Amino acid sequence: MTAAAPSAMIDWDLAVRVGSRLAGDGPVVSRGEADAVVAELRAGATRSTPLVREFTGLVAEERTAPVLVVDRPGWIRANADAFSTVIAPIVAKLQDKKGPPSPLTEAIGSRITGAELGVMLGFLGNKVLGQFDPFHEAPGAAGRLLLVAPNIVQVERELDVDEHDFRLWVCLHEETHRVQFTAVPWMRDHLHSLMGQIVNAVETDPSALLSEGMSRVGALVSGKTDPSTGSGQAASLLDLFSTPEQKLVIDQVTGVMSLLEGHADVVMDGVGPEVIPTVSQIREKFTQRRKGVGSLDKLLRRLLGLDQKMAQYRDGAVFVRQAVDKVGMEGFNAVWAEAANLPTKTEIHDPDAWLRRVHG
Repeated sequence: MTAAAPSAMIDWDLAVRVGSRLAGDGPVVSRGEADAVVAELRAGATRSTPLVREFTGLVAEERTAPVLVVDRPGWIRANADAFSTVIAPIVAKLQDKKGPPSPLTEAIGSRITGAELGVMLGFLGNKVLGQFDPFHEAPGAAGRLLLVAPNIVQVERELDVDEHDFRLWVCLHEETHRVQFTAVPWMRDHLHSLMGQIVNAVETDPSALLSEGMSRVGALVSGKTDPSTGSGQAASLLDLFSTPEQKLVIDQVTGVMSLLEGHADVVMDGVGPEVIPTVSQIREKFTQRRKGVGSLDKLLRRLLGLDQKMAQYRDGAVFVRQAVDKVGMEGFNAVWAEAANLPTKTEIHDPDAWLRRVHG
């Protein structure tokens, strides 16, 4: 466990323990089966690199981001690490405003927030198949690629698809993200800058923000109109607790993430037919699974913003396909030339507007 020590706001160790307990171990497999899955996923990531390069024209740097095949607790520990790094400036800003907490406040408050974060990580920890973390820093490494073996096995069984095809399909998606960040080296700094802007806009009076946000949570849970937008479309917790300044930056992040996720989906399906015979069957079944099951699952997905994540896959893929259809892959790759060429959230839904702006 390398996450930060418990701070005045979050007990990270408790978050990992709670999340790991809630996530569970995953499907039952023998030791031999587990070893075979790990080896196949590692090989699939390596095999995906030239396939992604040939399809996209993006040439990544030599592999500087390690591939880690992890279990559910491993994914939870890695994300506790990432979260502790991301929110450290927010914690510092709030503590500068309010001063150091009393020992009792620190002991109780950090455990409460740690447990709450653990619940979120536990819910996500049995659903995430893979993840590229561009912000992980280690000697000689720029990011890391995580493949969550038990979740991949569980989903391939639930969908009743060819296990070897499915594993390579997942690897193609995640390897595309690795290529995006290593072939486009400014992308990491750009996203980091946007995150910094969000932190700088954090409300330093958390009680006022909490009061407003909780009223929106009540509307979301009850299915009523979202008071932050006046619409019937539920927001995520990020929407509920964001300031107007933050929402402007979040819209920029949404445009970038829609591009990255949609591009990865297009690649995994575009490469698929040549190396994954059952790719169309996998896509059909997987798309249905992304919609979630049961009312509680759907509520949690809304609260955690997973509905928006699914929209990013869908809308981003439509944007990429339409742009490529009109200007080809080489023309589309102008999107990676500089940050100014990235699509806005509005342009994701209007590829022609992006084409006019970038290509004239």
